[in-house]
Amino acid sequence: MAAEEIYSEEDLSCPVCYDIFSDPVVLSCAHSICKECLEVFWRRNECQACPVCKQLNLHDPVCNFALKSLCEAHIEEYSQRYSAGSEQHCSIHGEQLNLFCLEDKQPVCLTCQTSQQHKDHEFYPMGEAADHFRKVLKTALKPLQEKLGRFSQVKQSYHKTTTHIKRQAQKTEQQIRNEFKKLYQFLRVEEMDRLLALRQEEEQKIQMVEEKIEEINNEISSLSKMIRAIEEDIWTEDLLFIQVNSP
Repeated sequence: MAAEEIYSEEDLSCPVCYDIFSDPVVLSCAHSICKECLEVFWRRNECQACPVCKQLNLHDPVCNFALKSLCEAHIEEYSQRYSAGSEQHCSIHGEQLNLFCLEDKQPVCLTCQTSQQHKDHEFYPMGEAADHFRKVLKTALKPLQEKLGRFSQVKQSYHKTTTHIKRQAQKTEQQIRNEFKKLYQFLRVEEMDRLLALRQEEEQKIQMVEEKIEEINNEISSLSKMIRAIEEDIWTEDLLFIQVNSP
């Protein structure tokens, strides 16, 4: 079964260079990256983190042999298809298409070259024409790759900004927790001080009241004795009462 029938070309593409994996290695976070792309990323960022998830790598990257085999199979199958397409023959003369007509922008055979249809036309050997167009495509590809690189750098910058924001939020959260912890401690001490002052005030007031009650009890006792003495005098004999109470 063909590799692309199971995996799409996106699955076989490096998340850094977006090309088919070349010598892929797997990191501790399970992401796979081209070995060369990973080394460049690490040198540029001075940190052995995953270019995809930014998680620090915990061990030396190892070759992802399974992925490497899939990529090699994909490339081989693509090459075979390209080779098969390049061996097509002229639909008019049945000969191999080994020339490229610059005026008509199409591949032709040797007989087409001498035909009236292509009279006075300029031709390139198919290989030279292919090399020429490859150079044209590479020239057009370069600014796109540079633009992709800039976007990747901006993306990395955003990832760093996100990480910085999270760290700042965590730091601020811890500061808030510490401040409220101090506030709770202060409030608990303040609560204890106020409760202690309340109890002391309560005890002082109760002591004052109890002293007043003691004074009243003494007065009551004294008055009770006086009243009993008077009552006893009242009930004495007349002569003795007059003798005791006369001025």
